[in-house]
Amino acid sequence: MKVAAIQMVSSTDLQTNLDQARALLAQAAEAGAELAVLPEYFCIMGRVDTDKLKVQEAFGSGPIQDFLARAASDLGLWIVGGTLPLSTAGERVRNTSLAFDPGGACVARYDKIHLFRFDNGVERFDEARVLERGTQPQMFELPSRDGRRWRIGMSVCYDVRFAELYRGYAAQGADLLLVPSAFTQATGLAHWELLLRARAVENLAFVAAPAQGGLHENGRRTWGHSMLVDPWGQVLAEQAEGEAVVVAELDASRLEVCRTQLPALGHRVL
Repeated sequence: MKVAAIQMVSSTDLQTNLDQARALLAQAAEAGAELAVLPEYFCIMGRVDTDKLKVQEAFGSGPIQDFLARAASDLGLWIVGGTLPLSTAGERVRNTSLAFDPGGACVARYDKIHLFRFDNGVERFDEARVLERGTQPQMFELPSRDGRRWRIGMSVCYDVRFAELYRGYAAQGADLLLVPSAFTQATGLAHWELLLRARAVENLAFVAAPAQGGLHENGRRTWGHSMLVDPWGQVLAEQAEGEAVVVAELDASRLEVCRTQLPALGHRVL
């Protein structure tokens, strides 16, 4: 199955971001991808954290969700919309990843469980000020052209530091783990590739990690380095910075070889 991890440098303007996402999704479809995954906050990178509240939507309706459904249907793609802000009963929003099938139906919703907090004296982030965390892991199945029903585990950005989430997916037979992200420059340089390759190796699964990558209109610089990783930890494709469609073929037989040669998932004790 060919998968596209889409890298963006999203702006503060919703429509500009949707237009750019559509162009990149079209490139993914032209490249033969069956699944295209957008990065975290593909729809907006606000000047301040609270800007995402201005574009929040109720689950099931709204311009961002309509855009994703229409793009999936028009392009005949499975699309995972990195993240978008969905309304809650309170004053905060959920940072939500939605999966759409090629008919335009939403087949899975994952609300980011782990909320990022970081302060190195220069950069300060605390997502809990605006976000309400999710509580449930989420998987979906994708029947691909290669005849395999791929089991796909969903996650977002900071989740990648919490191995137990992915171990749970592996226990349910996950073949592919998604990590749409907007890593900071500091944490990306130190840990991005290390964490993604570790999650692939320890769970003997493919990883697709689309990211925000570059200098944004709001002055923030994100790490980028969108990549696809195989179950042995090999990076199949990568883009350092800038808008890009990072494509790789995920070979189902590679999964079986890795899992047969090193059946570590069956050796778990704890």
